[in-house]
Amino acid sequence: MDKPKLLIVDDDESVLLSMKWALIQEFDILLAGSRNEALEIFRQEHPPIVTLDLGLPPFTHSVEEGFLTLASLLEEDPFAKIIIVSGQGEKQNALTAIGQGAYDFFCKPIQIEEVSVILRRALRVHLLEKEHLELQAHRCEDSYEQLIGASPQIQQVFSTVEKIAGTDAPVLILGESGTGKELIARALHGRSLRNSGPFVAINCAAIPATLLESELFGHEKGAFTGAHAQRKGRIELADRGTLLLDEIGDLPSLLQVKILRFLQEHTIERIGGRREIIIDTRVVAATNTDLDEAIRDGRFRGDLYYRLGVVKIQVPPLRDREGDIQLLATSFMRKYAGESNKKILGFTQKALSALKNHRWPGNVRELENRIRRAVIMTQSSKISDHDLELEKLDRFGRITLREAREKTDRDLIMQVLTDNGFNLAKSSADLGISRPSLYDLMEKLGIKK
Repeated sequence: MDKPKLLIVDDDESVLLSMKWALIQEFDILLAGSRNEALEIFRQEHPPIVTLDLGLPPFTHSVEEGFLTLASLLEEDPFAKIIIVSGQGEKQNALTAIGQGAYDFFCKPIQIEEVSVILRRALRVHLLEKEHLELQAHRCEDSYEQLIGASPQIQQVFSTVEKIAGTDAPVLILGESGTGKELIARALHGRSLRNSGPFVAINCAAIPATLLESELFGHEKGAFTGAHAQRKGRIELADRGTLLLDEIGDLPSLLQVKILRFLQEHTIERIGGRREIIIDTRVVAATNTDLDEAIRDGRFRGDLYYRLGVVKIQVPPLRDREGDIQLLATSFMRKYAGESNKKILGFTQKALSALKNHRWPGNVRELENRIRRAVIMTQSSKISDHDLELEKLDRFGRITLREAREKTDRDLIMQVLTDNGFNLAKSSADLGISRPSLYDLMEKLGIKK
């Protein structure tokens, strides 16, 4: 098996040779002493990893040439992992370089054990990204279509889905708002023996408590004022399929009791009905609420928690998914550029740095909305940091999870409403909620028709 290529860029020949002989067992070593030499070798050999000393000729006592080299290399290959070599007193320059797209840094004097760990980690991330891009380019349609990620954190989630999809065990999906909990639920359904049946989702937080019972259990004709006809609830509609109870942490106490009874007996009664209806469905629940705290506070039943959480899946926040932000951003860019008939080639280095440095409190949903807006706004072949406007968000510091959730919900609803010319019936269908629920959300979020 061929060894991975490593390009070492440094004007000090003794450093070049010492690193070469220390790392030659693991890597195919390429050496360069200047920016032009480094670029020539990089274009010919396409090494996945580069170590770069910022002090290069003709300005060896400044970092100007090093930063130009960094920008040129990343322009050639945005996925290359460039590790900065800096002196102990130049750490700030290394951190600045990371802000401009470098992967990591280490300080002189060089500790080979430390360098070797950094290089192996960089190579692993590069290979995962490459593998994912190849899969994206060649893979056929399947139930993981919308689930993108090469990081170990999200791959662990995918592995869990594979293990449990074929069972009927209830699943509790935990994670912050915008992490993709519904996509995980859809993947579970798509990989299950029930995939020919319906997938029915209901957001327990988006529907007023007075309407939620009817939405879940249905009602008989005349059960209450306005019940002009019999109506099946979401649970009944999910028969022989999968039911997703999204935002289960916001389920009112009375309905928690009824859901618990349904999970135990697999039967329901419609509101105003007298007949028990047998339901065969797999229940998947999702929440961004800390259910342990909710149980301690008396807001959530412990017995319901244990019924729902036979298997738990913790979906990691985007900021903890090493290397996935650029993969997701590129995928969303291609998607929305195609929809807009725009030829967009990628992102500028400043844009990539802005994406990497942002905290993403709204997670994948926030990232998708931000990329969609940037595709619409950009006038260039590459999305810039100005198109993303992330610095405006970061300038005001961190926001709470609730604020992030409301912002992403508002952005999404506004986009759907705008796309549909504010047709509420079509917009509510696209959002997967009822028309009254859309009215309530619009009022809550301050959206006026």
